[in-house]
Amino acid sequence: MKMTSTNMRSRATATLMRTLVVGLAIASTTAFAQGEVRESDSHRFEEIAEGVWFATGTGSVYTMSNALVLVGDKDTLLVDSHVTAAASRALIDSLGVLTDKPVRYLVNSHYHFDHAHGNQSFPENVEIIGHEYTRMKLNGELGNVLEEVTFKSFSDPVPGTVRSLERQAADAGSGPRREQLLQQAKVQRDYMEAIKEIVPTPPNITLEEKMTLFQSIEGGDREIRLHHFGRAHTGGDVMVFLPDEKIVFTGDMMLPGLAYMGDGHVDEWPATLDGLKTLDFDTWLPGHGPAMRSRKPIHDFQAYLRDLWVKASDMHAAGVDAETAAETLDMTNHADNFRQIRAPGVDPRAINRIWSLLDARSTQQ
Repeated sequence: MKMTSTNMRSRATATLMRTLVVGLAIASTTAFAQGEVRESDSHRFEEIAEGVWFATGTGSVYTMSNALVLVGDKDTLLVDSHVTAAASRALIDSLGVLTDKPVRYLVNSHYHFDHAHGNQSFPENVEIIGHEYTRMKLNGELGNVLEEVTFKSFSDPVPGTVRSLERQAADAGSGPRREQLLQQAKVQRDYMEAIKEIVPTPPNITLEEKMTLFQSIEGGDREIRLHHFGRAHTGGDVMVFLPDEKIVFTGDMMLPGLAYMGDGHVDEWPATLDGLKTLDFDTWLPGHGPAMRSRKPIHDFQAYLRDLWVKASDMHAAGVDAETAAETLDMTNHADNFRQIRAPGVDPRAINRIWSLLDARSTQQ
């Protein structure tokens, strides 16, 4: 594989655990028609185009996020490494159902724990590629990601989740429901133990705006373009675009439902999504949820973000505190497009983030 580059360089526990994935059922009417599917014990691989596989977890191991697998004649490229080294090892072990070609590159779509905390499980000869910001976050230059609200708000509730599942299993008596609950408790217990193993591992190859890789495939090369169009879900979101296959992996910058916004740049995010819309793609693969064809969710999410920023800014200017805003800010006018919106109120982590951005802006003026 050859590479070129430009500029290489509390709400309830249930709410905390579902933020990244809830509401994705709205995608069912626009999801990609299923291609060939192969499975291991831990992973399900759906072929989107020849040698392009969309990886999701089967539930036996807590993976939390999707991944992309590009199989070439000589090597394999992965996008995202899941939530822990244990989950990433399961992914690596599962590649045997697809190919015997070794992994040469791992791309991080962004630095968040559920997409990059499996980095450490890859051999030293595997190059890890990500945005400059992703490297700075994972190498500790900008603080310890294991102590940040994003990681802790999802990981701290896990012991309680395990206890809750075990109680439910005990109350269920015997039968399939009990066995299901016990299996879920085991997966979460294994995840709880795997968290202890995490060593944030940064990319060793970085990009600022764009990088292009060429993977050898039958009949020529597969062009793989990495794009950073601006700040959005994080400060270093990278999309992986396959121009010949007309496929783009969006990570968490674009999901079928509402994305987590606790580290986002809500005011800049819509413009960054305009960059996504300039790409010539038929299928987009999100970091959570099913493969998608329709572009409508992109327009809908841009409208939500713009409206959220205006409403939040007005409340901030009026002196409303973040806690009150999180409870009362009304986005129900977007409920038809986002099923997780059932009443006024916004994720407190999103509001706290917006307040910090607005406070910083006020200080600079």
